[in-house]
Amino acid sequence: MTCANCEEKVKSSLLTIGHVTAAEVSKENQAATITMDKHIALSTIQNALDKKYVITTMDHSETAMQAKSWLSTYKPLLLIFGYITAIALLVALKQNEFGWMHGMNIFMAGFFLSFSFFKMLDLKGFAESYSMYDIIAKKARLWGFIYAFIEFALGLAYAAGFMPFLTNVVTLMIMTVSIIGVLQSVFNKRKIQCACLGAVFNLPMSTVTIIEDSLMIAMSSVMLVNLS
Repeated sequence: MTCANCEEKVKSSLLTIGHVTAAEVSKENQAATITMDKHIALSTIQNALDKKYVITTMDHSETAMQAKSWLSTYKPLLLIFGYITAIALLVALKQNEFGWMHGMNIFMAGFFLSFSFFKMLDLKGFAESYSMYDIIAKKARLWGFIYAFIEFALGLAYAAGFMPFLTNVVTLMIMTVSIIGVLQSVFNKRKIQCACLGAVFNLPMSTVTIIEDSLMIAMSSVMLVNLS
């Protein structure tokens, strides 16, 4: 849910279900509290809603999250970072002396190309998830579609060494804007999906996302200073 109209639409749909006596809906918490005088199957509740809204019981989701360890939850993200880091280190070590600047370029190229790839697998799903927390995408859904292509272009630019100063400036600006929405969501403890790997993996928004964006900001800043 992204607006007050969504809340009202969901609430109205829930109240049409037999045996539902009350319903409170919150787009901020992405949750609905349903009061009923008789048990209602989850499938019945889901069928009453628009297909774009997916509902699960809070107990079920919390139990599932508790059952998963931190490592298993973030396994896809950790694997991607591990592969990219390994490749970047190997490239850097091939220089006569440790080429850390070249290694960072390769890391940034791998990061943006990998992450844009997963976003492209379900571009619409990514745009919808991204609009839940990004400060620009909230106002203009189109930004979510554009953002995936910007990441792809940045990946190619880093890989080709194309206009390094401009490439790092754009990266710094894009990632700084991106981290604002992430910080707001984490500090407000909103239980929403992180769109960093698109809609393919269900990664929760957390401090891991802040670290990820901060790393890109730090690396682009270091390279800008070195280029100055």
